[in-house]
Amino acid sequence: MGKKIKTLIVMVLVVTLLSALFTGCSKKSTSTASKNQQSAEEAKQATNPKDPNNEHFRSDKPLEFTMLFNDNPAYPYKSNWLLWKAIKDKTNVTLKVTVVPMSDYAQKRSLLISTGKAPEIIPKTYPGEEVPFIPSGAILPISDYVNEMPNFSRQVKEWNLQDEINTLKQKNGKFYVLPGLHEIFVPDYSLAIRQDIFEKNNIPVPNTWDELYDALRKLKQIYPNVIPFSDRWQGKALLSIVAPTFGVAGGWGAGSGLYYYKDKDEFGFYPITEDYKNMLAYFNKLVKEGLFDPESFTQSDDQAIQKFVTGKSFVITTNSQELLNLRQRMDETLGKGKYKVIKIIPPAGPKGAVLAGSRLENGIMISSNALKDPNFHQMLKFIDWLWYSKEGQTLTKWGVEGTTYKVVNGKIELMPDVTAGFLGLNPNGTKDLRKDFGFGSGVFMLMYGGPKELAYSYMTDEDRKFTEEVNKTRELLPPAPPILYDESQRERANMISQPLMDYVQQMTLKFIMGQASLDKDWDKFVQQCKAKGSDELTKLANQVYNSTKDQLK
Repeated sequence: MGKKIKTLIVMVLVVTLLSALFTGCSKKSTSTASKNQQSAEEAKQATNPKDPNNEHFRSDKPLEFTMLFNDNPAYPYKSNWLLWKAIKDKTNVTLKVTVVPMSDYAQKRSLLISTGKAPEIIPKTYPGEEVPFIPSGAILPISDYVNEMPNFSRQVKEWNLQDEINTLKQKNGKFYVLPGLHEIFVPDYSLAIRQDIFEKNNIPVPNTWDELYDALRKLKQIYPNVIPFSDRWQGKALLSIVAPTFGVAGGWGAGSGLYYYKDKDEFGFYPITEDYKNMLAYFNKLVKEGLFDPESFTQSDDQAIQKFVTGKSFVITTNSQELLNLRQRMDETLGKGKYKVIKIIPPAGPKGAVLAGSRLENGIMISSNALKDPNFHQMLKFIDWLWYSKEGQTLTKWGVEGTTYKVVNGKIELMPDVTAGFLGLNPNGTKDLRKDFGFGSGVFMLMYGGPKELAYSYMTDEDRKFTEEVNKTRELLPPAPPILYDESQRERANMISQPLMDYVQQMTLKFIMGQASLDKDWDKFVQQCKAKGSDELTKLANQVYNSTKDQLK
């Protein structure tokens, strides 16, 4: 074969191969474009042009979506709840639920997700609980789809929640849990006091922690055999209320030990600061003077409650539900009308009348399995309506108008035969809103979430007045920006912070109880924190924050 012929054959083969390659690329590109176009078209079709804001979702055809259901023993699951029928009647959607006991919910959820058998909709997920499932791709980056959820998107914008939404973001700038939203901040935890005892002895209701100290001192002088303040929840709720007013964190909000200092735009390890020391000194003073029960950090809730309801203490940390329980117990121990108990506005501290908290709450993960559902985009609209529209939230909170509730002068009221003990409403009703009908379930609604008028509808007049007063007189601190760790960085941070914060917790109690001296042992405590990695943790956090904070803009 001649040289020219060989060359010609090679050239033909090359051209053929290149043609096949470009044809393959073209087909792949066309296929991808086709999928994207199809997805966009499906999303468009899922939007009702007559209802672009998704205020009244209803599918033209029957749909079924799978969902994980957190079964609360206080109102056990029933397949014949009116809830399911009401959802179907409104939306033409049937929910096929996987029922899991509350006690096993986190473990079962993890197992189902890790084995690829998770239902499509996974509610009752608190921010942070989604993180372990992100690397495997088992859950969807829901931030990619919120543009299809007009109720959610509108509330984030109108309620100025974007900074709080940013706290959910991961290293890639996306977030993976669709949180519950609050229009107003509802600070449910504060101190309950025996108002009758305060009034009897001309002691004003304290507005600051210093005023509380003065009140406790007077009570101790008048009742020398009583420790006036004995607390529950091992003091964790109390410390989480007090700490922000000292410029630190603590208790349930202790976190990793890192605190964002806005003026410096950096994170620091707060347990070794003078502010934290000042908070410990405050409680140490209360303990030393017999004003605060040292058993508060170890006793059971029942023991703390028993002291309060029998008049052996006059101050305890509470929330609105527990306040009702206290009063019910005191009706039995002291007698109706023979006492007064109120929840006071959270006291102010050295850093002002401030509160820490979030207007985000538990929400929804969506399994990657949902992408296989041909009605995926309808599912997004359904979730957006049921969990975020006013109509959907009214349904899940109150039920069906005319059956479980009525509207009188613009105010929602339960029907006379329906009771809601968790709200303290209609105690003589024969049908329970939660147990018999399925409404008011924590799977679908937040106690005080959604629009403020719906939040207020779940409150007593006392709770509403308390909430309005707190929002008027107290400042909610802005959320700290997230530290966008990658997986290995997060693992490193956890390896440092977990044993470090265990040590901080131990020493916090020792300083408060006087088992360690703030004068003699503080410097050693600071050195030990540094030896256990506080500086390394702070350095890592700031390096990651500075290198990724542009993603939060």
